Amino acid sequence: MNVRKFVASSTRDALHKVKELLGPDAIILSNRATPGGGVEIMAVAASDMEMIVSSGGREAVPRSSDDYTVRLSSSAMQSVSRPVARKEIPPLAPRPMPRIERPSPQADPLSAPRQAEIVPAEVMEEIRSLRKMFEQHLAGLAWGEEARSEPVKAEILRQMLDARFSPRLSRELLANLPRELNATKALGWAKAAVDRSLLTINSENDIIDRGGVYALVGPTGVGKTTTTAKLAARCVLRHGSSKVALITTDVYRIGAHEQLRIYGRILGVSVYLAKDNEDLRQTLASLQHKHMVLIDTIGMSQRDKMVEEQIAMFGHSGVKRLLLLAATGCGDTLDDVVRAYGGADLVGCILSKVDEAASLAPSLDVIIRHRLPLHYVSNGQRVPEDLHLPNRVYLMHRAFRDLPESSPHRLDGVEPRLVLASASGGAGSHRG
Repeated sequence: MNVRKFVASSTRDALHKVKELLGPDAIILSNRATPGGGVEIMAVAASDMEMIVSSGGREAVPRSSDDYTVRLSSSAMQSVSRPVARKEIPPLAPRPMPRIERPSPQADPLSAPRQAEIVPAEVMEEIRSLRKMFEQHLAGLAWGEEARSEPVKAEILRQMLDARFSPRLSRELLANLPRELNATKALGWAKAAVDRSLLTINSENDIIDRGGVYALVGPTGVGKTTTTAKLAARCVLRHGSSKVALITTDVYRIGAHEQLRIYGRILGVSVYLAKDNEDLRQTLASLQHKHMVLIDTIGMSQRDKMVEEQIAMFGHSGVKRLLLLAATGCGDTLDDVVRAYGGADLVGCILSKVDEAASLAPSLDVIIRHRLPLHYVSNGQRVPEDLHLPNRVYLMHRAFRDLPESSPHRLDGVEPRLVLASASGGAGSHRG
């Protein structure tokens, strides 16, 4: 019987050697740790052990051994082959009798996959913190280099961030800024770049002249009912009250239907209530002869599951939707609103509360990045005076209004590069 000794730095490596030399069915006779921190395994091939057992317990003499041999007596082999009581026998060697173990195929450490290591949450948080610090450090180096090599571009970037344009849009628009421009001309170039990116509706394609069925949608408090009345008034002035009809689907808010009826009586326009999809379908069928039908809807949070139901209801009825965006909203919130209310039948947006906003940069930034046509701008409560087609010069002026030196929101020193570093992970908006 050939008994072989295998020494390796780890159990896994030693077992790999056993399997490679003696086969997967090799029998482990013993294993122990070596003084140097390694592992020593004594093993024999399965064919040699089967030959011994089949010989009826006769003592077998090994053919050869690489290191040394172990001779087993017939009584010892009988104890291996039959589960009988062990007899007292004299020891054959100074070391204890090795124990014969046959590894189970299911527990074979060579074939079993290593269990995935789970990194503690504290370690992952530390890694993320270090990564953010590293990104900010790189952003600081890049900002410092850019400020030295392109000081005009760095200043315009600071002004756009101060105005609350998103870092993403600011970087994209200023990527092609000519290096030879001074600060004044560079700011004019940046305004022109934003102006070219903004889609607006002019008097030639005003929906008041085109007509159709439009639903004004959006979150609570953006001015949908008032804006519906303003659009209706503009249409009445051009086409007469008989060509306009109003519908409300807001059956939840107290007084919503009555508020629209008051506007209807003032304008001489019929007002209808549609409680569900079937009501809306029948009402629209009866109003096919109207030039324009405007639908006032219930305000819902962009996270409300009913938003999807509302989108489906208007989609099945062939209604075009106009999204109301409040100019007072922050960039991230407006992004959420556009994503929630988006869809094929969303034909554009109306910007409300312009008179209440400190800056128009966040809302125009969202409109530009989502490629939404801007149909109207609302800047007050008067019907219909405070609803206008977009004035691009006015919008650019309001968007690039620089913050005063005393403003607590003004970026200073290395703060612009910290903002850019925070946005490098994919954030689309800056500070609202």
